[in-house]
Amino acid sequence: MLHGNAIRATRIGHQSPSRPEAGQIAPATVVTYWCFNGHATRPRFSTKATVPDSWECRRCGLPAGLDAENPPEPPIQQPYKTHMAYVMDRRSREDGEALLAEALANLRARRLD
Repeated sequence: MLHGNAIRATRIGHQSPSRPEAGQIAPATVVTYWCFNGHATRPRFSTKATVPDSWECRRCGLPAGLDAENPPEPPIQQPYKTHMAYVMDRRSREDGEALLAEALANLRARRLD
């Protein structure tokens, strides 16, 4: 039971209907975006804003487009690559062996000093 000066929780941006001086809500338009899985996402945009061609689906995270009949294709998932796979993308096996030989020669030279 509430008594006296109880503080009531409200959400951020809440406007009380009893306070018209808080301002008017800006005019907005609702745009529907469709993802590959058939989910509809309906964000609100200001009537002055430029509506983007694509939006992220709120249910599955896939890209969503304005055309329900031709939604964007899901992105291709690349498999996880190890550090060694990235190194092999940048260098040939011969380059790697030459670098290894140089590093070993430097280590041996420091041990002898």
